Amino acid sequence: MLRLVVPKGSLERATFDLFRAADLPIDRESDVSYRARIDDPRIAEVRILRPQEIPVYVAEGLFDLGITGRDWVEETGAHVVSLGSLRYSKTSSRPIRVVLAVARDAAIHDPRELPDGVRIATEYPRLTARYVERLGITAHIMPSYGATEAKVPEIADAVVEITETGRALAAQGLRILDELLVSHTELIANPASVEDGPRRHAMEQIHTLLAGALAARHAVLVKLNAPSDALERIIAELPAMKAPTVSELYGGQGFAVEAVVPRERINQLIPSLKDAGASDILELPLSKIVP
Repeated sequence: MLRLVVPKGSLERATFDLFRAADLPIDRESDVSYRARIDDPRIAEVRILRPQEIPVYVAEGLFDLGITGRDWVEETGAHVVSLGSLRYSKTSSRPIRVVLAVARDAAIHDPRELPDGVRIATEYPRLTARYVERLGITAHIMPSYGATEAKVPEIADAVVEITETGRALAAQGLRILDELLVSHTELIANPASVEDGPRRHAMEQIHTLLAGALAARHAVLVKLNAPSDALERIIAELPAMKAPTVSELYGGQGFAVEAVVPRERINQLIPSLKDAGASDILELPLSKIVP
């Protein structure tokens, strides 16, 4: 039913991992193949292409559904429908930022101080052109095809580049001057396909599975036993999604308690639950969380 395109390159492995976790494993003949398949009746075709191209191909109707970054949607200006952000990158769940950076020792401390004719190297020429137009300056925008941060100061006066933390730019002797865009990975769709009822329903189901798999990465299930006189203390320690599930143990020997809790707090939570009187504490991984 759906023609799907997923990104090749830096997001490739993380995207394959996400689809596998969502029980939609992508199968291809080799690591260099651009064609693949998903054994699911909702997905008829899978292609693996550069994320820069995906918004345009989805907008033109060559694919119903695609995964790319908000940065490339903005850069291409493609008319697509966003079905929602998928908060993952090649190494984390943080978004990337598209930033303007100059040499660390540059005398410029505000983007409006950039002189007319400033040389800006970037992989985002359209996004950069719109940005400098808003600043009211003229710039020589130099398309870059890699190693953009290495072009200051000999080749360019500034760069518009992506970063997660800014550390790589700082290591190259650059200083961030402004932020143009915060970009998450997104599930995008062709507008005409969205208007088709069965296709829209299939898209929403795929989004539910992917979002559920992502949500499960950040949580675990905690199960424990609680004596009657410690139940309230234990419940007070649990940061459950809604409310803990509590059921009485056979023979009135206390209560069984379970809750979904943030993974990042588990190393502090388990000792606190033990201190509050809990026993037989289990931490279990989750596959999906669907609200």
